[in-house]
Order: sequence, then structure tokens, then C-alpha cells
Amino acid sequence: MKDDRSPRKILSLAANPASQRDPGQERVARDFEQAHRAAFIQDALALVRYEPVDLLPFELVRERLHLSNKYYLGLQEIPLEQIVGSVGRYEDFTRTFMPRKTNSRQRWEKIDSLTDSGGWPPIEVYKVSDTYFVRDGNHRVSVARQLGAETIEAYVWEYPTRVPLEPDDDIDDLILREEYLEFLESTELDKLRPDQWIILTQPGGYWELEESIALHRHWKSWDMDTDIPWLEAVADWYDNIYLPLATKIHQEDILSLFPGRTEADLVVWVLRHWTKLERDYGGEEVEADEAVEDFAERTRSNPFRRTWAWFERTILGKPIDEE
Repeated sequence: MKDDRSPRKILSLAANPASQRDPGQERVARDFEQAHRAAFIQDALALVRYEPVDLLPFELVRERLHLSNKYYLGLQEIPLEQIVGSVGRYEDFTRTFMPRKTNSRQRWEKIDSLTDSGGWPPIEVYKVSDTYFVRDGNHRVSVARQLGAETIEAYVWEYPTRVPLEPDDDIDDLILREEYLEFLESTELDKLRPDQWIILTQPGGYWELEESIALHRHWKSWDMDTDIPWLEAVADWYDNIYLPLATKIHQEDILSLFPGRTEADLVVWVLRHWTKLERDYGGEEVEADEAVEDFAERTRSNPFRRTWAWFERTILGKPIDEE
């Protein structure tokens, strides 16, 4: 049978193999290009965005949070946006699992092509608090996120932890979570007051809170003319120092002037301010409400703080803590 294709047409097909791809191949190639471009943009914007751009390394999380025994929870449908890290492949993808490296293209596209023929097997993850770490299936997570899926099937093993790990935590936050863990091990506040939620965004604050507890214990023992047990002092401090300060801070709406900071951050700062006020007043006792009100008044009257708060909210996208 005579070949009715002209030499010019045959040459064109040979010179442009992409034109011979079937629609499925073209789609997966386009999907990868879009995902890889998204990774580049996310990395480029990392300096001006509040959200973390890197995945968390699971080994570092296990070390910082002193994770030990894990428990199998079975096959579950888990939210993709709560997968925040990986076991070993944390440098290959952004926090949203967009592929950074082109050498993963062939494997990525192979996974993507499986969506046209029934999908892929479940991934394997470790769960820590409300977050997940990929043990096996990084490319499947990447493809699923690029295709706009909200959940994915996964075999889940959970590592119990005393401190929370949140989807927007980064490596710096891990240091703070470790300090929080040490604070809870020292005070047992999570056992004494299970509803407690003391989340700091700057290092060193938990040590200051322990010092505040120790000082509270000293003066309460002095007033009662007896040594107050440590755990009793911890509970009393939380009920009569921490919670009243936190409540007053919310009433004064000071958190709106500190985007990205937490209620606990402001408690630490007010405790410092409280000590300074009493020192400035020659040792005269200052009430907790007075300390918060004075701190709030000084903050509101600071034009730089108001301007910077606007910049943090509007440009950097930092949230206001509403706990």
C-alpha cells in the first residue's frame, strides 16, 4: 500500500516526538511542568511569605519531641494539607509537595499516568499530633496535590506526643516545641490542667514561665508560713496568674497589634512589664489588671508598632491569635 505521507511530513514527525504523544502523555508532562514551576515560585517567595516553604524532616521531629513507640491506626483517608514532612525526601519537595528537582520527572509522570487507569496504592505515613509525615509515597502525595485532591488513602502509624505539632510549624518551631515539652515535664501542667494551651513563638519564654511559677510559690509559701508543694504551686499559678492575665489581654485586644504572636507570648511580655513596673514604683505592689492596662496603653500609643502590625497583617499575611 502506498504511503501517502510526504517526506516533509515524515521529517516533521521525527523532529518533534512530542507531537506523537497521546493526550495522556501530554497531560502528565504538562502537570509536571506546572508543579515544578509552582515549586520554583514558592521557593522564590519564601522570604516574603509567612507560611513555611520546606518540609519537616521526620527524624528531627522524632528527636526534638522525644517520640518513641508508635501504634498502627489502619487504613484512613487523611487531609493532604496536613502532610507536612517526610522520612528522607524532605528536600525534594516544597511544603505543598511541589517537586523541586527535574530528575524526579520520570517517576512523577509515571505516578500521574496511573490516575487514568485506576489510581495508585495507599501511601504510608506517621502521624504526630494533627500532622503527617510520608514514610512511603512522596510522589503520590505530590501528584495528588497538583491534581487538586483534598485527601489521600494512607496506612497510618501514630506517635503519641505531649505537645502539639501544627501544619504551619517549621524547624524553628520544633525548638519551641521541645522547650514546651521540657516545661510540661517539669510542671506536669498538662496533667493538672488538661485544657492548658501555652504556645510560644520565641525561645526562652517557657523558662521565664517556670521562674514565674517558682516566684509565685515562694511568696505563697511566705504568706501561708509553710512550704507549698511544687505541683500545687503550678496549678495555683495557672489559675490565679496565667489565666487572669490571658483573659485581660484578650479584653484589651492587644493581640491585634502583634500578628503572628500568641496569647502566651503576650503573657510572658506582660510578666516582664509587671516586674519592671513594680521596680519603677519602688517595690510597690501592682495589680495584674494594672500591668496589662499599662502595657496595652503603651503599645497603642506607639506609632511604629501600629504601622508594623499593619505591615505584618497585610503584606506578610501573619494571623492574629484568637485563642
